Amino acid sequence: MRIEIHKLGPYQADAFVELLDIFKEVFAMRNFKLPANKHLEELLQQDDFFVFVAVSEGKIVGGLTAYRLMQYYSEAPLVYIYDIAVLKRYQRKGIGKKLILGIKDYCREIGVEEIFVQADDEDEHALDFYRATGAKESKVTHFTYPLG
Repeated sequence: MRIEIHKLGPYQADAFVELLDIFKEVFAMRNFKLPANKHLEELLQQDDFFVFVAVSEGKIVGGLTAYRLMQYYSEAPLVYIYDIAVLKRYQRKGIGKKLILGIKDYCREIGVEEIFVQADDEDEHALDFYRATGAKESKVTHFTYPLG
C-alpha cells in the first residue's frame, strides 16, 4: 500500500473535513458539530496551524493537526501535536509513523526546536505508539480550566 503525506494548504477545507470525519470516527466523538467551512478555511490560512493528511489511493486515511507556539526561552518555536488518528482498518501499517516523520521533517525545515504531544495515561495504544516513534516520555499532570 502506497501512502503519501501532505500538508494541507489554505484552500483545502474539504480535505480537512474528511480528516475531521476520521477524528470523529476514531475518537468516538458523540454530538460533534462540524464548524462552518469558513472557520476551517480561516484556520488553514494561519501560519501557526498545520494539518497533515495520509493519503492512500486518493483517499484520506489519517492525519494530524498541530499548532506552532512561539516561546520566550528561545527564538525557535515549539510545535504541539493536538490530534492524530488513522482509520481503524489502516492502523498498524506504519501510517501514523509516516505522519510523525512528515511533521518532523517539516518542523526541521522551519526551524522548530521541539515537537510535543500529550496522551492520557489510560490510553495504552497512544502511549505505545509515541514510544515506538521515538518520543521521549516525561510524566506531567495536565490541568484544565473549563470556561463554559
